[in-house]
Amino acid sequence: MGAALTEAGTPGGLWGIELVLDLEGCDQAVISSGRHIRHFARALCDEIGMTPHGAPVCERFALDNPEAAGYSLVQLITTSSISAHFAENTGRAFVNVFSCKPFDTDAATRFILDFFHAQHHRAQVLHRGALSADAVPGGAAT
Repeated sequence: MGAALTEAGTPGGLWGIELVLDLEGCDQAVISSGRHIRHFARALCDEIGMTPHGAPVCERFALDNPEAAGYSLVQLITTSSISAHFAENTGRAFVNVFSCKPFDTDAATRFILDFFHAQHHRAQVLHRGALSADAVPGGAAT
């Protein structure tokens, strides 16, 4: 699970955790469907215990660039946001989950990989707002 958070905005404490995922080899039928992507936003909120704020925004962009063409998603949550871009012609997806409420980043990663049937991925977990080495579990801030 992500690092323990102090109350958002507490001096010296973490503001939030951000999961950053790069996916390759995704199911093109899933990442090319606005309906599936909107469903993903709500299902991920349920999976990690977040409350969606309004409907997800899901629009298709970059149609003049075959490498980048695909849907972009923003789902506001009461503790921040979920965003993603799906490059449907290359089977790639780029997903960010940021929250000042703790969540299980390993469970979120598994859910996202399974939902999009990703064959490969790279994950990073960022501890946002941590400007002192004491506030970053296992890390240092400069």
